Amino acid sequence: MVAAAVAMLVLTGGCGLVRPGGDDTGGSGGVAARPVATPEETFPIEAVPETSSASPSPSSASPKPSRTARSHATSSPTPTQDPNFFQEPACAEHEGTKVSKAKAKSALVAAAGKRYWPTSAPGIKISKDLVKSVAWHESGWQSNIVNCDGGRGLMQVMPDTEAFINQRFGQSYDVRDYRENAVLGANYLAWLTKALGDDHFDGDYDLSPSKCPSHGSRCLLNLVIAGYNAGRGAVDEAYAEKRLPNPEYVDSVRSLMESCYCDRY
Repeated sequence: MVAAAVAMLVLTGGCGLVRPGGDDTGGSGGVAARPVATPEETFPIEAVPETSSASPSPSSASPKPSRTARSHATSSPTPTQDPNFFQEPACAEHEGTKVSKAKAKSALVAAAGKRYWPTSAPGIKISKDLVKSVAWHESGWQSNIVNCDGGRGLMQVMPDTEAFINQRFGQSYDVRDYRENAVLGANYLAWLTKALGDDHFDGDYDLSPSKCPSHGSRCLLNLVIAGYNAGRGAVDEAYAEKRLPNPEYVDSVRSLMESCYCDRY
C-alpha cells in the first residue's frame, strides 16, 4: 500500500499502500490523465508487454496518488520491533477465499519471474526476494484482505495503481485474483525501476542489494521500495532533498529481504 534501525511492521505499513505518485512536474494530487497504451508485442496474460513508443514514457506517464499517507491508525510497537510481525489494521476486512501461503508464494515467485520491459529495458529484473518481502510487509501474504484505504490482496494494490498498470501496459488484470494481484504489484515495482533508473541513475536498473548495502542510502533499490509505499512523486521530492520519504518502511522491507519468516513456506 507505497521507502535506521529495524522498523516495526505495524509502524510503517502492512496493508494497503501501492500508490502511483507524482507527474512529470513532481506534484501530487488527483490521478493524471493517461491514454490507454497499445502493447508493442502480443503476449498472453501471464506476460506483461512493454507499450509502443507512442505511449508515455515512465517520466511522463506517472499517475498521482489519491492520498500520500496511510489512512488507518497504527498500533504501538511490540517489544521485539520485529518486521516479520504483521498485524492487520482494525478497519481491514476480508472478501472471497483466502488461499494458502504456498499458493501465495507460488504466485509471487511467478510474478517476479516475468519480463515487464522486454524491448527497451530487458535487463530489468524484479527479484523474488523483493516481491515476497513487499507482499509480506503489506499483507502477510493474505490474498483476501481489503484495507480501509482501498488496498487489496497480498501486495495491497490500490485502485489507481490497478487502473494505471492496465492502461500503461494494455492489460486487464483483476486485483481480486491473487495471481494477477501479484503481477500488478511486481509490474508496478518494474515501472518504478524504469522510471527512477532513468531519472536518477542514467538508465542503470540494477536492484542488487550488494550495490545498496545501507538501508538508508538513496540507491535505486531503496528508492523503488520507497516508491511502492509513498508514490513516485514523494520519492522524487525527497531525492532532491537527499533523503528517503519513508525510511522506516524501506528498512523493514530490506530487513525482510535479508531474513523473512515467510521463507519457511
